[in-house]
Amino acid sequence: VLNLVVRPVAARQANEFETAFAGLERDRPDALFVTTSGLNFSNRKLIMELALKSRLPALSASREATEAGGLLSYSSNRVERYRLAAIYVGKILKGSEPGNLPVEQATNYELVINLKTAGMLNLEIPRSLLLIADEVIE
Repeated sequence: VLNLVVRPVAARQANEFETAFAGLERDRPDALFVTTSGLNFSNRKLIMELALKSRLPALSASREATEAGGLLSYSSNRVERYRLAAIYVGKILKGSEPGNLPVEQATNYELVINLKTAGMLNLEIPRSLLLIADEVIE
């Protein structure tokens, strides 16, 4: 049992992020998981700056968020997802019925770790995790 407490924090527009982080500072969570949404993706740099300012390790399913300063991400490869989507579109344009196409899932997942962010947060990433990472940002 991990004994985790999950507290959702919502922002519906970019100008609500600072208020959301102010609320997080009162609760002092151990980490922040940033969900995948268009708003979060578009504002990933701001979110990661606010997370660092709040001394919160930010985890996500977006390698771009990790590149923008998040601690780590684990997700299917975006390029692979787009490639699979393009194949589906091609089949449909060639006459296949969408309902007859098999459901496919990504099989290529990647772990990206930002050591620069880990250093800023005084966190030591275990060597065993670094060895299995697909990319380590230094």
